[in-house]
Amino acid sequence: MSPNSLSASVLEIDCAAEVEKIAATVRNALRTRFRRRGLVIAMSGGIDSSTVAALCVKAVGKDRVFGLHMPERDSSDDTLRLSTMLAEHLQIDSAHEDITPVLEGVGCYRRRNEAVKSVIPQFAPDWKFKIVLPSIMEDDSYRIFSVVAQSPDGRVVKARLSPKAYLAIVAATNFKQRIRKMLEYYHADRLNYAATGTPNRLEYDQGFFVKLGDGAADIKPIAHLYKTQVYALAKHLGLPDEICSRPPTTDTYSMPQSQEEFYFSLPYDKMDLCLYAKNHGLSPDETAPAVNLTARQVQRVYNDIDQKRKTTRYLHLKPLLIENVAEITA
Repeated sequence: MSPNSLSASVLEIDCAAEVEKIAATVRNALRTRFRRRGLVIAMSGGIDSSTVAALCVKAVGKDRVFGLHMPERDSSDDTLRLSTMLAEHLQIDSAHEDITPVLEGVGCYRRRNEAVKSVIPQFAPDWKFKIVLPSIMEDDSYRIFSVVAQSPDGRVVKARLSPKAYLAIVAATNFKQRIRKMLEYYHADRLNYAATGTPNRLEYDQGFFVKLGDGAADIKPIAHLYKTQVYALAKHLGLPDEICSRPPTTDTYSMPQSQEEFYFSLPYDKMDLCLYAKNHGLSPDETAPAVNLTARQVQRVYNDIDQKRKTTRYLHLKPLLIENVAEITA
């Protein structure tokens, strides 16, 4: 491949053929692997869960897909509105499960707030906050998370997180994904359905999920697709324009936050191309023109991809057995 030949076109797919492939695989898995009647999907109003919901309907029909709306007190106002819009658009049955009381019961907010307060002493429960990473574009130094907090009167305070505080915040907020998955499996068990997962290829590859939370599922229909391709499928499937044009967010912290602020090095379209290029052996010099970066900056992105693969490998690992146990195939 020549230095100038990499472009967004490498991620173009035959959407109709892709939808049929995914739908056929899901139908076959339900019948022969899982022996379940239908599919449960947790819907956030974001592009990934919305596309998976539409693919589930294509696979088994609207009468065998059950959607879940599971906001909590930190969720964006758009979350429930858009997920409800999606359920109505797809004409699927759904339920609203507000997980705030459960999160309060396990101490999610209290534990998280204590960790933030350890680095911002004036932080109080009525403040909003998010955690952020510095840009990878600026230098090669090790990136350390900071917390950005906003008081009710609008004052913004930023402080560097200690490793202990960072881990405590992440551990507490991981309750959100794990409680949602618990409810997904409750409804899956109740209906004799299988549970779906919604990570795209970028998230799956880079470990942007919670182990035994949103990382748990019986089937992950879009884990092989770059996020750019997920957006293309959403449009092909005729999802509402507001969902198809919604930028990716974490919807985890009380302050608005993009995914690149929190985890990824670049916006998803450039990140997709860098991941594709790295997966196909392209050098930073070959990749740089396509993403409008310098070769040095692309190398930083490549290094970050490798580092995330290394540090999140644990999330992909199955439980360790002391001795091999024959898999049940009947």
